[in-house]
Amino acid sequence: MTLLLAPMEGLLDFTLRDILTRAGGIDRCVSEFIRVTGTLLPERVFTRIVPELLNGGRTRVGVPVHAQLLGSDPVCLAENAARLAALGPAGIDLNFGCPAKVVNRHGGGAALLQDPELLGRIVAAVRHAVPAPLPVSAKMRLGFDDDARAVECAQAIAGGGAGELVVHARTRAHGYRPPAYWERIADIRCAIDIPVIANGEIWTVDDALRCRAVSGCHALMLGRGAVADPGLALAIAAQGRGEGAGAPGGLAWPAVLPLLREFWALVAVHIALPRHRAGRLKQWLHYLRRRYPEAELAYAAVRTLEDPQVLSQRLFGPDAARA
Repeated sequence: MTLLLAPMEGLLDFTLRDILTRAGGIDRCVSEFIRVTGTLLPERVFTRIVPELLNGGRTRVGVPVHAQLLGSDPVCLAENAARLAALGPAGIDLNFGCPAKVVNRHGGGAALLQDPELLGRIVAAVRHAVPAPLPVSAKMRLGFDDDARAVECAQAIAGGGAGELVVHARTRAHGYRPPAYWERIADIRCAIDIPVIANGEIWTVDDALRCRAVSGCHALMLGRGAVADPGLALAIAAQGRGEGAGAPGGLAWPAVLPLLREFWALVAVHIALPRHRAGRLKQWLHYLRRRYPEAELAYAAVRTLEDPQVLSQRLFGPDAARA
């Protein structure tokens, strides 16, 4: 079983990718999107969003990272993909799934699912612009307002030359509301001849097993489920090896706490404003509350705090290093 870590703007940035890949079980990551809006971006933009480019396209523990591009102009995307390729990513991914209104309003993300012909032209342009050995993949939703053209969109992406397709089993209109329609991924998988990866509403090992059974996909992409349970990928992988039976997760809270401390240290280095640092820590604690009662208590203890030193001492003890 192959397990990927999803791109999630504003949540799964390189700091959290670093920490979650340290937890184990993740085979590959996709970065949050790099937005292309009509200009050739300087190299520093790519390396700021995907600092793993400075480490051979991998996280610090060696997990490969595919850099994701978002845009709607085939020519401009191709030019930026060529520059990105020169920086050595593990692969290039194309975003055809972002549901954000500000992105869709400008014809990007899930809005492109209304124009399968354009999808194909974008993929083909990027595929032709980068070296043949470099993987080019895409991530799509089932559609914009409905899923009537899901198969047509997937066929356009595959026809354009993508080597792999992740399908988030909801439309843009569905947002992140459950359920995820994994059976529609099965329809797509049967209609194209490239590997398809299932994504959406995988919170537990049992969810992963049901998603595999319904979608027919060997590979899964984890998003919010892995953020809420850093051991989820480990538990799913163990189940795939026949070593577990529906365990909710692979890490107990005493093993999560050092990861939280390491995350806090990274945030202190990379985020200048103290209140923004505090916000990032609280954001992750908010997700962890879903899985860990201890996280509920920790979140309550720091919810109103913004001073990094006070927050650090409250969460990690009086001897904690000052942020």
